Amino acid sequence: MSAENPAPPTPAQTPAVNLPPVMNQVVLLHRPEGLLSWDDVELVQVPLYELAEGEALLHNEVLGVDATVRSWLSPNKGYLPPVAIGEPVRCSSAGRIVASNCDAYQVGDVVTTLAGWEEFSIVRDDFFTTHLSAADPEFDVAAFLALYGSTGCTAYIGMVEIAKVQPGETVVVSAAAGATGTIAAQIAKIAGANVIGIAGSDAKCDWLVNDLGLDGAINYKTEDVLGRLRELAPKRVDVFFDNVGGEVLDAVMARLAMHARVVLCGAISGYNETTKPAGPANYLNLIQQRATMTGFLAIDEVPRFGEIAEHLRAWVEDGRLRYQVHYFDGLEASVDALNAMFTGANTGKILIRMSDSPI
Repeated sequence: MSAENPAPPTPAQTPAVNLPPVMNQVVLLHRPEGLLSWDDVELVQVPLYELAEGEALLHNEVLGVDATVRSWLSPNKGYLPPVAIGEPVRCSSAGRIVASNCDAYQVGDVVTTLAGWEEFSIVRDDFFTTHLSAADPEFDVAAFLALYGSTGCTAYIGMVEIAKVQPGETVVVSAAAGATGTIAAQIAKIAGANVIGIAGSDAKCDWLVNDLGLDGAINYKTEDVLGRLRELAPKRVDVFFDNVGGEVLDAVMARLAMHARVVLCGAISGYNETTKPAGPANYLNLIQQRATMTGFLAIDEVPRFGEIAEHLRAWVEDGRLRYQVHYFDGLEASVDALNAMFTGANTGKILIRMSDSPI
């Protein structure tokens, strides 16, 4: 290429907007014990990422806060390695591309990815990043994280494909006022089941029954779960969608019906613990009741999320499915946002709302 006809600059050299030279992120300083504190993490300012070949720069508009974020801060390796000391806290996010050196993404495209507690993230054309829309200022990134992404697809896979819930069955959902539990409980109602939610306050229990239409609710903090299950599910429990583990799992397993299905989605009761939880004392009921217990991760079905989202969207449009978002604003609120998962301060999906997109 001659000097008179230089090669055109790459998108990374000519972003559509004037980007700041620095950005904010929250990095891990220490492995937390119990609830996260600002002694464990630090809000820092770092230079904006520079793009290599095949990379694009995402402005994170909303960050998703799930119980699994806390598990990634522990030293134990799960389906993903733990967050390293000095790295940003890992989480899901959705936003818009503001600079690109990658053929898969154009400036303005809406994408979701596994990012971090930071204003901007690097994305690539890989398993962890999904192109949601071409440039569309009306695309609802919050709705995607709250329902049409991992949260709603997890609820759908667990309730429809693993539990195979049937009309007339009795279904119990723990953490039923949380992001996934809320959707799972409503899906069971759509299937024609009798649904009982377990939550951590009278207000949440009232909301589950009076607003979402569940058939009953149990406040595990003030009520005897096993005793209430005898009242609300006299014919025992056919499906248990569990997000909690611990004593709640033990109580429900004592009331399993013949051929019941226990679906293990999470174990939020143990994520802040430093020792392994004791095994459920009632696991022998699985044998006696010819029941099954199945764990799953929706990450195995990411290629099907678009297909599943269409089912969810149809239920939203006909009024049978609702989702709830609990917002926290800015990285300064990130610690409170994560801890709300474990103190029960939230109803529905927790999202950290970031600054407006610069494009």
